[in-house]
Amino acid sequence: MNHCANFRLVFILLCVLFSASTEAQNDGLVKRVWNSVFNDTTSIERPKFIAYPTIAYAPETKWEFGASAIYVYYANRDTTNRLSEINAFTFITLEKQYGLWMDHALYSDKSSWFFLGRVRLQQFPLLYFGKGPDTDGEELAQINAGSVSIRERVLRKITGSLYLGIETDFQRLSNVEFNRISERSFEIPAGLSKYTNFGLGIGLVYDNRHNVLNVREGFFGEMGFLRYNDAWGSDFSFTSYFFDARYYLPTTSNQVFASQIYFSEVDGLAPFNQLSLMGGETLMRGYYLGRYRDQTLLAAQTEYRFLPFTFSNRWGAAAFIGAGTVSDGARNLDFSKLKVAGGTGVRFLIFKSKDIFTRFDVAFSEDGLGYYFFIGEAF
Repeated sequence: MNHCANFRLVFILLCVLFSASTEAQNDGLVKRVWNSVFNDTTSIERPKFIAYPTIAYAPETKWEFGASAIYVYYANRDTTNRLSEINAFTFITLEKQYGLWMDHALYSDKSSWFFLGRVRLQQFPLLYFGKGPDTDGEELAQINAGSVSIRERVLRKITGSLYLGIETDFQRLSNVEFNRISERSFEIPAGLSKYTNFGLGIGLVYDNRHNVLNVREGFFGEMGFLRYNDAWGSDFSFTSYFFDARYYLPTTSNQVFASQIYFSEVDGLAPFNQLSLMGGETLMRGYYLGRYRDQTLLAAQTEYRFLPFTFSNRWGAAAFIGAGTVSDGARNLDFSKLKVAGGTGVRFLIFKSKDIFTRFDVAFSEDGLGYYFFIGEAF
């Protein structure tokens, strides 16, 4: 059974598209919605907001109903500043599961400050397949829990596009229920009871992207660490190291080659959902997030984007491929155990003046198909 689709979805429908603009004129609801979504007649420097409901289905949640929204703006309405964005998604299922996701990348005037983070509040089942690169895809357990995850970076420009700042991470798990699925014996992971972890660290970021939702050209690099310790309220003591590098090369006026290398390593005993996790909606699309997990993860992906096609003002596409693996330590990474995933997708230019596309991707892996619907590119 495949569980790798976006927001844990095996099937997703965008049933209704409702849009509202912060600057729409009072000339009738239908016309405002049409212009806001399809004509984007507002001036480029003005903020923009869109919201729409979603319906989805997955075996572990049954029917899911939700809403997504995005708000984008330029600091001081100055288009020479980088485009800031706030994404939000909320859902509720017929199984009484619910969640709220928020992501943001905010730049101050002249990009002097950079705030990058995400929030995840949810009561939702997590599938556990075991640790290491050799798990066979059998679901060993389903873990139902309420989780809170808040990751934030507060970064100050040092020079040019180089930033240095504080990294924080708050993780809390509660109301944990461990439901064994497999009759096989397996090692019970850490973190199957209520816990709170708080990580503090330092991050160094180089970022010269102008539009984080659709990068036409530039480079993003981040390296840093987070230390979790009982001295500041953590129930587990461990250190997480990470490195993320992304390069964007325009090949024509409307085509972009994008690539990414990502590495993470956990030193110490960490709960099962704070190990290095492979899969998800951004890196290694095609695999359920956490399908493979261990102390160390190394993965890379490339994507070729048509934004848009030369024969269309709105429609485009992308093709992507990724490879990665996990291990119990960086020295034990075995490239003969690389997992490969790839796919293709369509793009629709939703905010013409802001150069922002929606994407619907279909990814292929050894586990089957994954479906992903988002505003903005995967990376």
